[in-house]
Amino acid sequence: QVHLVESGGGSVQAGGSLRLSCEASGYTSSRFYMGWYRQAPGKERERVALIYTGGSGTTYYHESVEGRFTISQDNAKMTLYLQMNSLKTEDTAMYYCAAADEWWLLLVASSVQYWGQGTQVTVSS
Repeated sequence: QVHLVESGGGSVQAGGSLRLSCEASGYTSSRFYMGWYRQAPGKERERVALIYTGGSGTTYYHESVEGRFTISQDNAKMTLYLQMNSLKTEDTAMYYCAAADEWWLLLVASSVQYWGQGTQVTVSS
C-alpha cells in the first residue's frame, strides 16, 4: 500500500517562501515518479511540477510557477520537495503530492495512481 504524506504548508504573505515535503512509503516498484498538483476552490486540480527520476532528472513546471518554484527529490529518503519562492496570492490552493508507476500517468490528474491528503498553502496580500 503506497502512502504519500505531505507537510510544510501554511500561511504566508505575498513574496514569501514555503517548502513542501512529501514522504512516500510502501512503494515496491523500481519505477516511481512523483510530482505536485494543486487545487484552488472552484477550480480543477492542475499540474504544478513533475520530476522524471529515470536518469535524466528532467523537470516540468506549470508556466505560472516557472522560475519561482523548484521541485527536487531525495531518492534515498523517498521524499519529494517543492521549494516555493516569490509566492503570489494566486498560488493559494491545496497542494497534493502525486505518484505513479509511469511518467505519462503523472501528466493528467485523472490518471494519477496515488495521492497524498494535501497540504494547504494560503498566500495573503
